[in-house]
Amino acid sequence: MHIVVLGAGYAGVTLTRKLENALPPEADLTIVDEADDHLVQHEVHRVIRRPSITDAIEVPLASLFDRAEVIAARVESVDTDANEVALDSGGTLTYDYGALCLGAETAFYDLPGVEDHAYPLKSVADAEAIRERALDLFDGDDPASVVVGGAGLSGVQVAGELAALAAEEGASDRIDITLLEQLDSVAPAFPKAFQDAVADELTDRDIEIHTETAVTEATDSTVATRHEATGETDEHDAGLFVWTGGIAGPEAMAGDRPVVRRDLRLNNSTFALGDTARVVDADGEAVPASASAAIRAANPAAENIAKLVEWELAGREGFEPELTPFRFNVPGWIVSVGDGAVAQVGPEVVTGSAAKALKASVGAGYLSSIQAVQKATELVGEELEA
Repeated sequence: MHIVVLGAGYAGVTLTRKLENALPPEADLTIVDEADDHLVQHEVHRVIRRPSITDAIEVPLASLFDRAEVIAARVESVDTDANEVALDSGGTLTYDYGALCLGAETAFYDLPGVEDHAYPLKSVADAEAIRERALDLFDGDDPASVVVGGAGLSGVQVAGELAALAAEEGASDRIDITLLEQLDSVAPAFPKAFQDAVADELTDRDIEIHTETAVTEATDSTVATRHEATGETDEHDAGLFVWTGGIAGPEAMAGDRPVVRRDLRLNNSTFALGDTARVVDADGEAVPASASAAIRAANPAAENIAKLVEWELAGREGFEPELTPFRFNVPGWIVSVGDGAVAQVGPEVVTGSAAKALKASVGAGYLSSIQAVQKATELVGEELEA
C-alpha cells in the first residue's frame, strides 16, 4: 500500500507529518517536491527588506519527517485516473492513495506585457530580485515609481515592505508607491473592518491605493490600467512592477485548480488540498487560498486517507468508511504592513505592537508545530526587528 503526497508546502508538509502517525505500519509513505527545503511562504515578502530572514523561513525537508521517504523531483504531470505521477527525472510513481498539494502558480491572465515585465513573488529568489531592483531605484537622487498589482494580503505586504525599505534608504520623499486592485477594496476577501484598518496602514505609509482599477498592459517602464466603473484609462510610470494579482493551478495540472468538496477528494483515490484546489467546505463555503486553510485541511485529509487505507488493508469489508468533513474555521486574520501589522481576532481589529506580536507568533507557532523550534526562535527575532 503506497501513499504519495505531491508538494511540500503548508498542506503537503502538515499532511505528511499527520500521516506518519495515522497510517498503519504496513503502508509506505512518500512525499515529492523539487526543493530541498520547506518554505514558510507567508513570510517570504520579508526577504525584500531583511534578506537575513531567509535562514529562518527555509527548513530542510529531510529534518521534518521520521517515516516518509522524501523524493527530490519536479512533478511533470499527474494521471489521477491511473494513479500515476510523472517526474522530471523520467521516472514514474504509482500510488494507492495520493494527495495533490502542489500549490499554485502566479496567474498573468494573458495581459499584454505583464508576465514579461512584472516581478512575481512566489519564492526567496523572487523576493531577492524585487529587492535588487528596488535598491537600484532607491539609490540616487531621481524620482521613481513603484507599482504593485493586486491588493490581496500578498500585495499589501509587498507594498508595505517596499515603503519601509524606501524609508530605510532615505528615499521616501522621491519614491511613489501605488497599489492597484481590480475589486472595490484592499484585502477584498476579508471583513470590512479589517479592510479599513489595512487601508489606513497603507495610507499612513504614503502608499497610493487605486481600487476598481484593472491592469490592462505593461511595458518595461509603465503599467496601463482601466477603471472598472467608469472605463477611464490611465498609465502609471513603473520603475518596478510587482504582480500579485492572481493564482493559477500548477503546471503539472495544466494550470487547473479543480474543485473539491467536504471530504477533499478529487476522485476515489486522490485528494487535493491547499492552493492546488478550489475547496468548498462542509458548510458550502468557498475556502480562501491561504496558509491557514492549507494547514487546517491537512487534518481531515489525513484522517480520511488513514480510514481508507485501513479499509483497503482489511479487504474492503463492509461499506466504505464515513469520511471526516472539512469545515474551515479560523479565529482571525493578520497581515504585516512594513513595520506594522493589522490583525482581526473575532470581531476585534488590532494594530500596532499587539498586532505585530501576533504576526510574529503565527509564523513561530507554525514552525514549532512542525518541530522546527530553532527556526521559530529565529523568526520571532527577525519579525520583532522589522
